[in-house]
Amino acid sequence: MLKSKKAGFTLIELMIVVAIIGILA
Repeated sequence: MLKSKKAGFTLIELMIVVAIIGILA
């Protein structure tokens, strides 16, 4: 998890974050 945080922004994770923000907003 800690190593994933350093290089942890893949397209899939960005899509998940955008989806969460879209649901919350």
